[in-house]
Amino acid sequence: MDELDTALLRLLQNDARRTNREMAAELGIAPSTCLERVRGLRDRGVISGFHAEVDLQAIDRSTQAIISIKLRPQAMAVATAFQDYVQSLPQTLAMFMVSGASDFLAHVAVRDTQALRDFVLDLAKRQEIGDIRSSVIFEHHRRTTVLPLPAR
Repeated sequence: MDELDTALLRLLQNDARRTNREMAAELGIAPSTCLERVRGLRDRGVISGFHAEVDLQAIDRSTQAIISIKLRPQAMAVATAFQDYVQSLPQTLAMFMVSGASDFLAHVAVRDTQALRDFVLDLAKRQEIGDIRSSVIFEHHRRTTVLPLPAR
């Protein structure tokens, strides 16, 4: 990753709908160079896709929570199957396998607190859950531009 790759990443993350020609003009490079650099970022796996950001409130999913889950028994097959199950639920935005007191953190978005309660109670019925706790998210700020860290 050099300065040009980093600049392209910044431009694409701020607006992935920009044309190759627009980005090339802004960076002062030839469109063919820009195209090859973006293609190289995709080929190397630096860019894994282009996504539309959705306003959760606009789709009636304004209540967000982090659900902390401890499994029993602590077997990889159980954890993998559980993770696949929770990730398949439409309420789930993200799933994290973590160390510490919990095995998983699930980021969910639902209509309201009643829907959150129903979701947690349904999840708690699963036999592999030893403990489940939820924390309502009052504000959510996500970094939309992620760049390589500077070398030390």
